[in-house]
Amino acid sequence: MIFEPFKPFVPSAFQIKFATFAWEIEAAAALRRAVFCEEQKIFEADDRDAVDDVAIPIVALSMLGVGADSVVGTVRIHEPEPGVWWGSRLAVASDHRSVNTLGGSLIKLAVSSAHARGCKLFLAHVQAQNVPLFRRMHWRSTEEIEIHDRLHHRMEADLDFYPPFPAPEIGFVALPKKVA
Repeated sequence: MIFEPFKPFVPSAFQIKFATFAWEIEAAAALRRAVFCEEQKIFEADDRDAVDDVAIPIVALSMLGVGADSVVGTVRIHEPEPGVWWGSRLAVASDHRSVNTLGGSLIKLAVSSAHARGCKLFLAHVQAQNVPLFRRMHWRSTEEIEIHDRLHHRMEADLDFYPPFPAPEIGFVALPKKVA
């Protein structure tokens, strides 16, 4: 009998939704710390800032059957002035980055839910290595800027590609697409 090397478990589906339970919010914060503090070393102990006091956290939940297992992706959105929304702190767990749907699904819900809430302009500061993903998703770069000693692009979403999504607390199911 020939044994194949161990392949990591990939859930059959992910739920992309607003974080509505305390455990989802706490797990999203822990994921952000893992990505931005431990992995990327952008921040020392915590990446939390004043935006978190007003932002809406969005999560990608790994689903086991019909139940959520863990938070494997997150982003936050906020509206600093009427009609102008920002997305920030997009993070996907390192062991789920090969699932080629999580980042895009989080972006989709972020922009579409803001659009349903009256968004006229949706912006984000995007790390340079993530710009191709955003461009494929109908964003355009308006400026290069250095933030936390890293090159970022100020990017703007084309709202024509993000129809209003009125039920972000429930969200939607995203199916995994494996990267070859």
